[in-house]
Amino acid sequence: MVRIRLRRVGMRHQPSYRIVVADKESPRDGRFLEIVGSYNPTADPFLIDVKEDRVYEWMKNGAVPSESVTHIFTKVGLIDRFERFKKGESLEALLAEAKTAYEKHAAKA
Repeated sequence: MVRIRLRRVGMRHQPSYRIVVADKESPRDGRFLEIVGSYNPTADPFLIDVKEDRVYEWMKNGAVPSESVTHIFTKVGLIDRFERFKKGESLEALLAEAKTAYEKHAAKA
């Protein structure tokens, strides 16, 4: 089973994460298939960068986000956009909407 999950990087007491697609059995910081984004929880507000087109492709093919990634994706609206993608909305419109959402989120910092 393929999962979308966090892979910790960064120094001690300063965590940052890569959002990766990996096999369920591989270790947290071990082997992965693809890096689809990054997440920094120490910034206020948190910083996130996601390749949504790749996430949609993996989720369409059966990849399941972990609980923590689902929480992050829900906060930035990716889960809602994916549901609309499954219903047939165009990918270009969703990616444009995502870009403006990420820019708004970054402007709060």
